[in-house]
Amino acid sequence: MNDKEISMHSITTATRADILLPATLDPEVVTRLNQRLGDEYTAHYFYRNASNWCTDKAYNKAAAFFAQEAANELTHAEMLQAYMVGWNVMPTIPPVSVDNEFENLIDVVNKAYELEFNLLISYNRDSAAIFPGDISTFDFLQELRKGQTASVAEYADLLNAAQLINVSNNFEVLYFEQTYF
Repeated sequence: MNDKEISMHSITTATRADILLPATLDPEVVTRLNQRLGDEYTAHYFYRNASNWCTDKAYNKAAAFFAQEAANELTHAEMLQAYMVGWNVMPTIPPVSVDNEFENLIDVVNKAYELEFNLLISYNRDSAAIFPGDISTFDFLQELRKGQTASVAEYADLLNAAQLINVSNNFEVLYFEQTYF
């Protein structure tokens, strides 16, 4: 099935002639949503690890920021699951693996930017593929695309601010954390 042929399955009749089977999502749409579900859980665990790392290094404002990011990613995962269940699909939560090693605070921000940017690209790609045949799912993904766009911009701002400091100078990094988180 190519991207232009993705559509919701039609309503069919169950074994008894008087009971309809509810409509469900096309298997290709389900595959894409399950992949994004895995990405959202990956982001959740990444931000939990980032928050823990920041707490350990006494970057308390950054730790709180990343803890909130983790909560946001979990909310996105729950949204995807609720959408699929609402369309009579059992979500598949894939195993995730994240690196919890960071060199410094700027390394955390770099990795967060890459994670958010890649997720934005994935949501955009999926939305473009889904649009021709499943406007409902396209519309649902709009909220996630908007959130990803905002996240990419937020991390770009942090990266732009980081250009102003010497990342080897602990005082400057602490000032960066206190000012921008």
